[in-house]
Amino acid sequence: MSKIRVLSDHIANQIAAGEVVERPASVGKELVENSIDAGARRIEIDVEAGGRRLLRVADDGEGMTRDDAVLAFERHATSKISTTDDLNRISTLGFRGEALASIASVARVELITQTEGGDAATRVLVEGGRMRDVSPAARPRGTTISVRDLFFNVPARRKFLRSEATESFHLTNLVTHYALAHPEIAFVLNNNGRETLRAAPASDLRERAYQIFGAEFLENLLPVEGGAAGVARVRGYVSAPRERRISRDAQYLFVNGRYVRDRLISRALSEGYRSILPQGVYPAALLFLEVPLEEVDVNVHPAKTEVRFRRSAAVADAVRDAVRAALSSGGYVRESANLDAAQAPTPLEIEGDDFLEHEQPPAHESHQSAPQLENSSAPAHASTPTTTAAADRRDASSPTGKIKADEAERRTVGLDRRAPSPPKQETIEFAPAPASASSANDDPFRIDEAGASSPSSPKSSAPAATDAQHERLAGGVEAERSFGVAPSNAARPDATSRERNESEELHSKAARSESALPPLSSVAGLVREVPPHLLGHDIHPLGQLEESYIVATDSEGLLLVEQHNAHERILFDKYHALEATRSVESQSLLLPETFDLTPAQAAIFDAVSAELETYGFGLMRLSGRTVAVRAVPADLPAGEARNMLAEVLDTVEAERRTRAREVLREQIALALASRAAVKLNTPLTHEKMAWLLQRLLRTSSPTTCPHGQPIVLRLTTRDIAKNFQRS
Repeated sequence: MSKIRVLSDHIANQIAAGEVVERPASVGKELVENSIDAGARRIEIDVEAGGRRLLRVADDGEGMTRDDAVLAFERHATSKISTTDDLNRISTLGFRGEALASIASVARVELITQTEGGDAATRVLVEGGRMRDVSPAARPRGTTISVRDLFFNVPARRKFLRSEATESFHLTNLVTHYALAHPEIAFVLNNNGRETLRAAPASDLRERAYQIFGAEFLENLLPVEGGAAGVARVRGYVSAPRERRISRDAQYLFVNGRYVRDRLISRALSEGYRSILPQGVYPAALLFLEVPLEEVDVNVHPAKTEVRFRRSAAVADAVRDAVRAALSSGGYVRESANLDAAQAPTPLEIEGDDFLEHEQPPAHESHQSAPQLENSSAPAHASTPTTTAAADRRDASSPTGKIKADEAERRTVGLDRRAPSPPKQETIEFAPAPASASSANDDPFRIDEAGASSPSSPKSSAPAATDAQHERLAGGVEAERSFGVAPSNAARPDATSRERNESEELHSKAARSESALPPLSSVAGLVREVPPHLLGHDIHPLGQLEESYIVATDSEGLLLVEQHNAHERILFDKYHALEATRSVESQSLLLPETFDLTPAQAAIFDAVSAELETYGFGLMRLSGRTVAVRAVPADLPAGEARNMLAEVLDTVEAERRTRAREVLREQIALALASRAAVKLNTPLTHEKMAWLLQRLLRTSSPTTCPHGQPIVLRLTTRDIAKNFQRS
């Protein structure tokens, strides 16, 4: 007997259904895509029991004739392609011709369709892959497909479906994606008789995003417009760095209008935020790629959620550069060209002879200024540099203005000090100037923020002398007199070059002197994390570093405590203990705060609201997707309530909603602790630091925050003594 046999169409369809129909959202995706391909201007989706009991998609597209309606349930029946060449330029969302046949093999499907000007609509009923009835019906132009009792004949597949809340979340997420991709189409989503999403036809993506996410979401978006010709045109929006997510759920990616899940685009998006967002934090994005049809393969997977690019590296570069340009236009990062220009030294930043080449006046001006400088008592002569300095100070609002003001002040001070009669000739030695001699902090007299000059410490006299030397070289004959040098420039035409050579020699000596200074020893390799069992209870705070790290001591040495992580661990353990004892402290808001949920958040709100109330929240669901917050936990600032709720709703993964309640409680406690904990760059009193350290020692893990990051670092006394060569 032959071992090889041809499978029946029924079995083949069920195998195909295993690839195409993963969950109710997979069915919704195929039906919505067919409606879009049919030219629909309005699509309405009805869901019951997460799509397992009912999933209905109705549109006002072109519809089908009776013969086409019957033929549509055959395997590989499609109107989208006809030749092999069509596979190289697929412009429609659906094309494989497997969707209806696969769906009908594992559900009860009813199709009602009507064309423009047709005599009557056609009704087709298919159950488990078998056609039960074809009859006339009444319906305006368009198509309605109702899918009931998904996987009714495949119990093994049905039991792998998630909870109703999870499946509803995926369906809502799907409709949100295609509503964003096609703002010209009206979308309505009803879940168990309640309207979850309604989006009227919009003029552009920004208006559609406002309909779905609200005005606050748009305030944090930056427009993206870029790409490379012939590779990929990139448009859409990305979030500003201050709008952060800890998952990629807020990233909506499309290729030629097709919703995709593509790692290449996601990585390129993250690469655009490199050095801007920390690791483990993701931006929100609405990105649309328009790629030449022959440059992308959409026939990679039956579900059509994956694509393959012919020039993947070029596409990734186009996405990254477009995102980077959007961040640059928003002022969050410099473009490479601008950065190179900004790093180039300006004339006022160049020291030594280069400074003289840029700033030294022409020869005839130098000789004309010499007689004026001889008589320091003349009012006109003394007022000229002072007036110039005052004018420069008025322009000190810009960085360039500050530099000009500093230079003007130095010129003024130099003239004042050279006004007395010249001292007797003597040799002057200049101390080496510090590496940052061009900054205002190193000037002997600097202009503060108010515009007044203030003397610095005596140690700053060396740079002052260097500036005086520059004035001597640039000022001509009188500058030489002020240092006890005979005014003989007219008789010695090469005096200026000799003085310049002297300046070069002085700077060379200063550079050699600087290079001879020994570097400071670093203890970076000696600072280490502290195991919990080695953390004692005799910790005493000393102060704060950068208003972010508590500096303390114990019997072993020096401790650095990250204040946000420490407080986060304290609050996390507290919320766990409160949940176990049901001892909740909350504060009522004088005026309840209301905000609108996104469609995806609304789909899971009911599943988490009961748990949120156990932590001290007072929540009320109003009409539509509006929620009112009446009370918040006592530790949570009222202004953080909205952000915290959004974070919980966005980050509680859909797959975890059916697991033990402890997982959900842990997510809520973690979000609460993160929002309520003291932030970095926050000054703390000595009492607050002591309280924080004492409470930290009582927690379940005093050296690690709930995210797994270290809280305490130690530098032992023994290592300190060893590096000072005392051991």
